[in-house]
Amino acid sequence: MRRREILAGLTGAAASLLPARAQQRIPVIGFLSSASADQDAGRLRGFRQGLSDMGYVEGRNVAIEYRWAEERTDRLPALASDLVSRNVAVIASAGHVLGAMAAKHATSTIPIVFLSGRDPVALGLVASLNRPGGNLTGVSTLGVELAGKRLELLHSVVPTARTVAALVRSSNPAAEQQEEELKRAAAAFGLDLHFLNADSEREFDPVFAKLAALQIGGLVIATDGLFISLTERLAALTMRHALPAIFVFRPFAAAGGLMSYGGDLTELSRQIGVYVGRILKGEKAAELPVVQSTKVELIVNLKTAKSLGLTIPPTLLARADEVIE
Repeated sequence: MRRREILAGLTGAAASLLPARAQQRIPVIGFLSSASADQDAGRLRGFRQGLSDMGYVEGRNVAIEYRWAEERTDRLPALASDLVSRNVAVIASAGHVLGAMAAKHATSTIPIVFLSGRDPVALGLVASLNRPGGNLTGVSTLGVELAGKRLELLHSVVPTARTVAALVRSSNPAAEQQEEELKRAAAAFGLDLHFLNADSEREFDPVFAKLAALQIGGLVIATDGLFISLTERLAALTMRHALPAIFVFRPFAAAGGLMSYGGDLTELSRQIGVYVGRILKGEKAAELPVVQSTKVELIVNLKTAKSLGLTIPPTLLARADEVIE
């Protein structure tokens, strides 16, 4: 036997002793977020659960490349392009919708799974909900459309307040729609509505100081990826300023905010993980219908209400999915 054949035989024998997973390249997921790892803890928990439901466990049979914009949405295009350059198998954009837009601009071939609180067809992310048609699919939840309803709920708790405010982020593509929803609700209840803008966390303190100067009686926080990633910070500010406020997801009420009304963020993120798993198993994003999550939950922090000297109407408490005491 020639020397080359002997060496080849030895190499093959050594390779056969390696674990099977060492011989196979495991798929790599790109996780794109406008926030940070700490801020996305709940979202990541749901996402990993969804992957697990499909048989994928990080570090065992799948790897995840994380890209955090650290609240700077202007970094999202570069981060999305970096994931594309690394040829990840699929990109999960589970935070700000601008992340999904950046990923869509960066690639037309790598599958992208998104979470959107606004109609993804209107945003141009997909051709239709039932048959997305391109390389994007994901989960659409009622976020923007519930802005007026949140103001209605807040008004029921502070019915004597005639001046209210909404915290918005003007750079959000959904800001205009939310403002229109809020204007209609304010007009229906005869409320004087002020819009205050915050494009970054450093603007929070000045905005809340202005709320106090305007003698605002209640605050609606608009649905926005940045605000969602800074939920606990916003809840702390509403408590510091003794301000009745309502936001979209449960962590706000759990952190001391008065109320939340919207979907379950952890469950929505789990659904994204499920879709990523299905794509890894061979399904095409173009053929996976956008999941339309219509389930909403009302969370009331009764402890916060008492500290603000507010009485929650019994009818509202009866409607609540959870009362935090």
